[in-house]
Amino acid sequence: MNLIIVIPTYNEKDNIRPLTQEILRIVPQAKILLVDDNSPDGTGEGADVLAKENPRITVLHRGKREGLGRAYIAGFKEALKMNPDYIIQMDADFSHSPKYIPQFLREIQMFDVVLGSRYLNNTKKTKNTTILSIVANFYVKAILKIKIKDCLGGYKCIRKQVLEKIGLERFISRGFIFQAEFIYRAHKKGFTVKEIPIIFYPRRKGKTKKSPIIILESFLKVLLMKIYSLFKLFDF
Repeated sequence: MNLIIVIPTYNEKDNIRPLTQEILRIVPQAKILLVDDNSPDGTGEGADVLAKENPRITVLHRGKREGLGRAYIAGFKEALKMNPDYIIQMDADFSHSPKYIPQFLREIQMFDVVLGSRYLNNTKKTKNTTILSIVANFYVKAILKIKIKDCLGGYKCIRKQVLEKIGLERFISRGFIFQAEFIYRAHKKGFTVKEIPIIFYPRRKGKTKKSPIIILESFLKVLLMKIYSLFKLFDF
């Protein structure tokens, strides 16, 4: 099994070493692709050190910050060159615990996409879940009519065939709303999606990347996706 784990790492210098160590402790067969958008805090340099220390870690350096969605698309394209069977996408700040990876790998045997959902674990569903994320998730489901509990979940395991057919070149999202567009495109392509319950933990170190501009883009791009789809302008 060739497993590639894609992790955007903008300004995450204090998290990438312990995170990569924890991932490889749990799934030593994995390969880790760190995608850095020229972080000013030295994350890219730290990632290069990790890559020199461990051949299972590689780094994709990008010239400037273009948003989470663009980083993931660049990472997915690079991962496809590595002939993966499965690709996992996850955050670099420990909000996505590596302990769930074995469960992702079990479920992906039967589905095309496995999504870690914050809203399936009823006893702890509010842990680190903000009002903004709850409202945004409701908004996405209402507009796009997606029957997924967590449309904005960023912890996924994906079959290679999904990335090959989903139209990475045609994504219109740059920020975190990329997650909703990914699920929407996968749904339109007929791929099967399985949600599994996860706890979304508080980030260990560093600061959130969300800003008013990113939030505004998210609300507008969801409307644009719906309009494109209604008028068959959305190229799936």
